Amino acid sequence: MKKIVWIVCAGLLTVLLNGCGTSAGENFENSSRLRVGMTKEQVKEIMGEPLQENFSKPDVWYYYIETRWHDGQNTIDECMPVVFKNNKLAGWGNAYYKQLKLVKKSYEKPEIEGLK
Repeated sequence: MKKIVWIVCAGLLTVLLNGCGTSAGENFENSSRLRVGMTKEQVKEIMGEPLQENFSKPDVWYYYIETRWHDGQNTIDECMPVVFKNNKLAGWGNAYYKQLKLVKKSYEKPEIEGLK
């Protein structure tokens, strides 16, 4: 019985990890088809639904494009921002997003006494 449970768990883990990698790769490839001026609906046709995470905003959508952490969660550093102005695509990617100065400040590692 334990062997069967182990096999099922291993199979599910494989499916989940492969699904995440494929989705990230597809999103990255699909982003090459984006063009400034597209409507939100046109972007959805190419990219699909954006992530509905707590860091999303109405005019900034996020798409998962790479795995940096194998924790099963999508983090902002693993995603590509897609920015809209007046419901039209204005630009995408971290370089474009940072250029707009929408990022408040860079991440600063907290200092913890006793850790180097």
